[in-house]
Amino acid sequence: MGNIIDGKGLAQKKRALIKEKAITFTRANGRPPGLAVILAGDDPASTIYVRNKKQACEKTGVHSYDHHLATDITQGELLALIERLNDDSKVDGILVQLPLPSHLNEKEILLKIDPAKDVDGFHPYNLGRLLMGDPALMPCTPRGIMYMLQEYGASIDGKDAIIIGRSNIVGKPMAIMLMMAHATVSIAHSHTRDLARKISGSDIVVAAIGKAHMIKGDWIKEDAVVIDVGMNRTEKGLVGDVEFDQAKKRASLITPVPGGVGPMTITMLLENTLIAAQEHIK
Repeated sequence: MGNIIDGKGLAQKKRALIKEKAITFTRANGRPPGLAVILAGDDPASTIYVRNKKQACEKTGVHSYDHHLATDITQGELLALIERLNDDSKVDGILVQLPLPSHLNEKEILLKIDPAKDVDGFHPYNLGRLLMGDPALMPCTPRGIMYMLQEYGASIDGKDAIIIGRSNIVGKPMAIMLMMAHATVSIAHSHTRDLARKISGSDIVVAAIGKAHMIKGDWIKEDAVVIDVGMNRTEKGLVGDVEFDQAKKRASLITPVPGGVGPMTITMLLENTLIAAQEHIK
């Protein structure tokens, strides 16, 4: 088990520090850091995620303002709610749980969030600052991955890294963060040719494609660092994008699924809320 990254343990350690800072903030300002969570509809996975976020808030001294909306809520009603939350001085962060019901315009809704309260780090303002090397609120999953790499002493400077997946949530910001840490970065996707060869030459592999066991264990370079962002439901339970049992024999460090990246994502959401709260009172 020596090469397996304990995301759950790291998250608990980090959340203890966040709790201390949240208590200090509350004493100084007469209110806790506040996170507004918007859930539209009853998507089972989203409902579980929101419940986990609420529990994490309660345990770390962040107040959660929950807005569970009907599936048929209109675009105008949701935009009006976000506007009210933007103006609410007790709310430091706003999170809209994705995916939204299909009739809603996700892009317009995310753009409505005040960038200073964008604790997901998805607003073009925050992504633009990250691209310019002057980050403010950063996307939670890539930020959590960077924290894991740092805590486990993984060498990034000068290493060859590959990210499988090019989403705005993980792939693209992950590439920027690794470049900021002086890695040489490639992004692979569904149109990439000879993926196995590219992965086998990489010192750091971040799998975020969303296909169970797509990355074969024998593709992994000896002593590579493997970060598996995938969460795929199968008959055998939750599995990642990487063939874990085979890959762990070759990797110097590897994240399990579950218990790897997932706990760190919510932890970084809490830290972003705390950062937003501290900026809010300046």
